[in-house]
Parts: sequence; C-alpha cells; structure tokens
Amino acid sequence: MTMDCRIHSVETCGTVDGPGVRTVVFFQGCLLRCLYCHNPDTRALVSGDNAGTPRTTRDVMTDIHKYKSYAQASGGGVTFTGGEPLLQAEAVSELAKWCRSDGIHTALDTSGFPFRDGTNTAILAAINAVDLVLLDIKCIDPAIYHKLTGVELEPTLAMARHLAKIGKPTWIRYVLVPGWTDQRERIEGLADFVKNEMSDVVEKVEVLPFHKLGEFKWRELNLRYELSDVEPPSAESVAATQRIFANRQGG
Repeated sequence: MTMDCRIHSVETCGTVDGPGVRTVVFFQGCLLRCLYCHNPDTRALVSGDNAGTPRTTRDVMTDIHKYKSYAQASGGGVTFTGGEPLLQAEAVSELAKWCRSDGIHTALDTSGFPFRDGTNTAILAAINAVDLVLLDIKCIDPAIYHKLTGVELEPTLAMARHLAKIGKPTWIRYVLVPGWTDQRERIEGLADFVKNEMSDVVEKVEVLPFHKLGEFKWRELNLRYELSDVEPPSAESVAATQRIFANRQGG
C-alpha cells in the first residue's frame, strides 16, 4: 500500500533529532505559529508556493532505504518531523510500519497539539507505530505557551499523559528562550510535570538553546520576526537548566 503525502524536504545524516545518525523527513504543514520557528516555510497546509512537494510514501521510503546502513551502524534511524507530522498521521503510520518491518528505528518529533482530546484514531495509530516520541513542550505556563505558539497547551499535556499511559519511550525537548522560558519557576514547573506524570517513559530531556538561524527565512516570506532582539542563552544557562531536569529525574 502507498499513499500521497506532502513533504517539505528529506535530510540525511542528521545527528540532532534522535539517537544516532538519522534520515530526517520534514512533513509539510503546521498549526502552531511559534515566534522562534526556524522552519516557517513548513507551515503552509495547502498547495502552492511554500507548501511542500506532493510525494508518495513509497517514494519517501526509497529515500530512507538509501541511508539504511548508516543509520543502523550508528544506532540511528528515521525521524518524522516538520512542520507537524501528525497532521499527516496516516502517512507517518505507513512509513513507520515499513521501517519497523525493515529493522529501521523510527522517531516522531511533534508538538503534540493535533492530539487534542485523544480520539483521532489515525493519530493514535501513528503514535503506536513509532519507536520513540520527541515531544516538544515549549513552556509549562499556559499563557506564555499561547504567546509563543498561538495555540493552547492542554492538547500537548494530554498527549504527554497518553504517552505515559501506553509506555511509549519519550524524549522531552525544551527550547530555552531568554525572557520567555528561562525563568526558574517555569523550568521547575515542567520538570515537576515530567517527574509526576511521565517518569516511567521519559528517557531524556533535551534543553535546546534558542537561536536565530532561521530568521532569514522569515524575511524571505515577508514575515516579521518578533524575537530579533533576543540573544541566545549562555552555555552556563543551558547547563543550569539541564541540571534542574536531571535533579528532578534523580540523575
């Protein structure tokens, strides 16, 4: 079986989106409007300029197979990201099942927002089909989360609880944005949530420093980049944040 999907791009030999060396499949389309998004060109959901390339899952799988040996030799695999891959959940499921039958590890990098109330069977199937979920929780404060992303926080937390319920291996990803997400109470709030709600499934918490490497894309799209005056956090700040999570996790 093969199905249509809309893909922004496929990158090879990635080392920052899950374990080992990975092929990274960027799905087109996203409902969030993150102020620091470094891929704003992945947002569009309809055909036209900056709306990705129509492909089939079989075609994408051909790309994945080209680098299978690199992935397996490094303990890597494939990561489905975006954009928001869960907006094309059926395609994610199809690719993940093919990868599993071929011994290729799969990871899903998601904001969790499409999960909503947990009743979408295609999304539930996609979550079940992958080996690892990289869950991006931008901030535990609902008001700040909404300012950063334009959407509500609760669907992401609902997905987090679902991952814990089904025992799905999970990495939490947290972007440290000075003036927005670097306050100790917000960091500790998320650390407490992870400890209290997800301790059995969270294998790792990644603290990712805010950067402006994608700012030029905003200009190319004639979009205003609201965080142009924000500087990346110091290495010391990132390390201190990582320690807060590690201390909560007991290691």
